[in-house]
Amino acid sequence: MSNVYIMDHPLIQHKIGFIRRTDTGTKDFRQSVSEIASLICYEATRNLPLKDVEIETPICRTTVKELKGRKLAVVPILRAGLGMVDGILQLIPAAKIGHIGLYRDPETLEPVEYYCKLPADCDEREVFVVDPMLATGGSSSAAVTMLKERGCKHIHFMCIIAAPEGIEKMQKDHPDIDIYLGSLDEKLNEHGYIVPGLGDAGDRIFGTK
Repeated sequence: MSNVYIMDHPLIQHKIGFIRRTDTGTKDFRQSVSEIASLICYEATRNLPLKDVEIETPICRTTVKELKGRKLAVVPILRAGLGMVDGILQLIPAAKIGHIGLYRDPETLEPVEYYCKLPADCDEREVFVVDPMLATGGSSSAAVTMLKERGCKHIHFMCIIAAPEGIEKMQKDHPDIDIYLGSLDEKLNEHGYIVPGLGDAGDRIFGTK
C-alpha cells in the first residue's frame, strides 16, 4: 500500500487556512497556492538520493552532497495543477514540465484524456504529478495511469487538499504511488466538492469564478 504523507508544518497549515477563506482574492490565492506547493515539494523530495562530489571552494577542496541518479519532472493536471508549478520550480528549476488534460464524460462521468505532452525522457525521471485538489480521485488516478502507460515508473502525487474518498481511490488503483498533501478534509458533498475545502481551485487561481 502507498504511503500518505500529511504535511503538518505550521507554515503550510497557516497558508491553507488563508486560501480556504471566501474573501481571499485571486492574486493572493494564486500566490499562496504557489507558496504551499514549494513547501510541500520541500517535504516530498526529502528522500531523494544523494551522492558525494569533490569540489573546490575559495578555501580548499572538499566533498559535498549532490542529487544522485534520475532527474525530475513535474506534471500538472490541467488546469488547476498549473498553479503549483512555479512554486515547485523555485526549488527544482531544472525539472522538465509535462502536461495532462482530462475532462469528465457527462454520461459515464469517467475522465477522458484530451491532452498529454511529456518530456521525451519522462520514463527515466522521478515524476511528480500535481493538482491542488484530490476529490473523487478519478482524474488523478487516470493521470497516473496515463503516465504508467507511457513507461513512467517513479511517480509521486502532490496535492494541497484531499478527501478520504480520493485517497482511497488512488490507493486502490495505484498502491505503489506515494501521496503528499497539506490537509486531509472531512468528505465530499453531493456535488463532488471537498468539505470544508476551498471551492473550485481552478476558478480561484485563474479568476474565472
